Amino acid sequence: SSSSSSCFFFLTVVKRKVKKETAMTIAIGFEGSANKVGVGIVRDGEVLSNERETYITPPGEGFQPRDTARHHRSQVLGILKRALEKADISPKDIDCVCFTKGPGMAAPLTVMAVVARTFAQLWEKPLVAVNHCVGHIEMGRLITGAENPTVLYVSGGNTQVIAYSRQCYRVFGETIDIAVGNCLDRFARVLKIPNAPSPGYNIEQLAKKGSKFVELPYVVKGMDVSFSGLLSFIEKAANEKISSGECTAEDLCFSLQETVFAMLVEVTERAIAHCGSKEVLIVGGVGCNKRLQEMMEVMASERGATLYATDMRFCIDNGAMIAQAGWEQFRSGGETPIEECDVTQRFRTDDVHVAWRDS
Repeated sequence: SSSSSSCFFFLTVVKRKVKKETAMTIAIGFEGSANKVGVGIVRDGEVLSNERETYITPPGEGFQPRDTARHHRSQVLGILKRALEKADISPKDIDCVCFTKGPGMAAPLTVMAVVARTFAQLWEKPLVAVNHCVGHIEMGRLITGAENPTVLYVSGGNTQVIAYSRQCYRVFGETIDIAVGNCLDRFARVLKIPNAPSPGYNIEQLAKKGSKFVELPYVVKGMDVSFSGLLSFIEKAANEKISSGECTAEDLCFSLQETVFAMLVEVTERAIAHCGSKEVLIVGGVGCNKRLQEMMEVMASERGATLYATDMRFCIDNGAMIAQAGWEQFRSGGETPIEECDVTQRFRTDDVHVAWRDS
């Protein structure tokens, strides 16, 4: 009868659900949306391994998609082997293969998607396509223990203020042109600052030696920020101001950080006030910056909120964050058919159905 079949379906679903909730679930994640290539393995909230390599270009140069993709192809198999060895597991132990669908650079993304699809078929495991931004958020929540924070996501390709509501990470504000990390990286090229370990890190170290504040364009439009005009101004003025003795390269790095971070703190504070949040979480590569954390800590403490941040292991793009977000997605029924396991350079944070969190 129809009632019997309905009852059978219900019992089947419940059994499957209980199995997923009680069994130890192991997810492997492949990340390669920009110049970092990583493989991470997560088991029920425990990071078993998180191996990574970075494509470094000469001072004054950025990284091109084709060259970055070539780097990832040459490194990924060695990284995968290290990740499996460090986690002390074999492919048969893995429950799902997760990879970054986007956003990011098309060529590197494609390399990692092909690798993920290949191993998923070889190992006969389901695939999970993950949003890169959501990966950062879920990794931050896991490592820090933040429950429902207002999130500042800052990296080389993204700048967003995010808050969770009704199974969606909603964007309250964002850059209207370039990301804050891209602004810092491009200024590093002007000064011919080395790209190892990263241009943003090297700007941070120079900024600690700066003492003179040089006024720069400060552009906040409602909840959104803009960095392109500021970058154009400082690119044009840098050599002139340094050669004339008006200021040093260290002063300009100091001034740039103070200006862009003040803009980010302002829009984050506005989002906190709107949401009534008591937690602030900074994620993304720029989130490693100690000065940004200091400035955000002052604002958070004034509002009675707690600041959460992670270190370079988890702030910078890594495979474990993709594994963690994929782990959450997989356990909530979010497997991706192989026909849909392509990549996209534009994949908004608020396009993801966050089925694993309460509505």
